[in-house]
Amino acid sequence: MSFDYEVASKTLTSIFAQVEANLLNGQMPVCNEALTPHFDVIFATKVQAYRETLLGCTLARLADRATDIRLPYMNQGERAYNGRTLDERVVNPFLQHNRIPSSKGPFLAAFRRSVRFDASTREGLRDKPGYDAFLALITALEAMQDEESIFVFLRCLLCRFARLREEANVALSRVQRLSLTQLSSLFDSLLATPSGGRIPVIVVVSAFRTINDFFNAEWTIEYQGINVADSQTGAGGDITVKRGGNIVVAAEVTERPMDRGRIVQTFHTKIAPNAIEDYLFFVRLESLEDGARQQAKQYFAQGHEVNFLAIKDWVVMLLASMGVRGRSIFLSRILELIDDPSMPRSIKVAWNQCIAALVD
Repeated sequence: MSFDYEVASKTLTSIFAQVEANLLNGQMPVCNEALTPHFDVIFATKVQAYRETLLGCTLARLADRATDIRLPYMNQGERAYNGRTLDERVVNPFLQHNRIPSSKGPFLAAFRRSVRFDASTREGLRDKPGYDAFLALITALEAMQDEESIFVFLRCLLCRFARLREEANVALSRVQRLSLTQLSSLFDSLLATPSGGRIPVIVVVSAFRTINDFFNAEWTIEYQGINVADSQTGAGGDITVKRGGNIVVAAEVTERPMDRGRIVQTFHTKIAPNAIEDYLFFVRLESLEDGARQQAKQYFAQGHEVNFLAIKDWVVMLLASMGVRGRSIFLSRILELIDDPSMPRSIKVAWNQCIAALVD
């Protein structure tokens, strides 16, 4: 069979990005419960080849239902496919790029040349229960005729790979210096990365910590966990900067459109109860409605500063003003936050990919 490896690679990248974004928001794909025990087995085994090969089989099944996904060598007949080339050109680069624990190649690590994925291969393998689970998933995949069923299977499989990565250590790429131009590009890439709202908060918190360190401001900088209601903690905002117990400034970081209703709600639930005089909204300025600006003017007349800022513009200006030392402090601070054990591995990988794009 002919195979478009570029299309397969783009499919993997696209679906995995969707899976990552959903996981960051606490959403798991809906999977066939009957297949769950088999997925459990192949993602628990030390024989990584089973799950890696299954990913290749899934792509082959998606590309052409006439393909016999049990025949991964072209010399096995007209319905066979080139599983080793598919792994070398698509599957393994995908796993490596996304820092997912994997072997150097399943067709070198476990499966001999001209292998058939059926019971006849079982005897020569060291993890027979793992192979049995692999065959059960192959059988289920063979029964799927419509594209959407195969995509559901692929999303469930990629979700397992994402969860596998969460159990691994992802070492961060560390840089000592970045120019303002490089930092600007870095912020463009980071802020465009789906993160469930985490990356924008990380960038703003790092900037406040940099100001505190640079000027010895003696601030205490508190920030909320993602999706934690401020009302549960009594916080003035997503980020609250204090000195001596008094609020210096509070900030809300949001990727959602900002309208008048949001400003009014924030005023009554956070600004007024905490007597906050200086409140910042870090927003996408293009999504800021005129009603929000007008309401902010009314609160200014009542003694409450309510202002709107674009994250990238604000941080770049700060780092330009603080010079080389300030930029060095910022890089240390943002790395501390991203390197925290609680940070999803997808964000660590996104950081590494952004840095690689800058220095390559």
